[in-house]
Amino acid sequence: MGNRLSKIYTRTGDAGTTGLGNGNRVSKNSLRIHTLGEVDELNASIGVLLCEELPEDVATLMTHVQNDLFDLGGEVCIPGMEMITPRQVQFLEDELDRYNEDLEPLKDFILPGGTRAAALAHQARTVCRRAERMIVALGQEEAVNEAPRQYLNRLSDLLFVLGRVLNRAGGRGDVLWQKRKNA
Repeated sequence: MGNRLSKIYTRTGDAGTTGLGNGNRVSKNSLRIHTLGEVDELNASIGVLLCEELPEDVATLMTHVQNDLFDLGGEVCIPGMEMITPRQVQFLEDELDRYNEDLEPLKDFILPGGTRAAALAHQARTVCRRAERMIVALGQEEAVNEAPRQYLNRLSDLLFVLGRVLNRAGGRGDVLWQKRKNA
């Protein structure tokens, strides 16, 4: 892999196309490349979250997710490839259940915020939802496996729960929405 990445610029994209993992060239404005960009931005958002002081188990989980997202990007980059599996979706469901178990049930909507780490988890959640919408759009145009879409759906839920967990870990409660506060 090191030899493949030794030269960063190739000039092959100067005309507005880029290469997929299968060797095909597509427009940099294609739905597949937009989807790949959203997954990349999500991974970068989680990287920013990981710069915060996090509970060790959350940091380990987010590092695990980053590796899965790189695989998910690979699956988007190579049409027909399957790299995200139902097992990975189940892993997120199990983590969701584990983290949500100790949280108080929500009676109101919450606002993104509280601690910086929680706010960054919520920001990553919104990027995740955008990536999910893009993979849905791509699936309406081209064949896409179900597991990546399901993975992103579960991940956005997990990031919501982690926002709550990180507020609690930081000594803060949820930031509750106050209906018609400014009316």
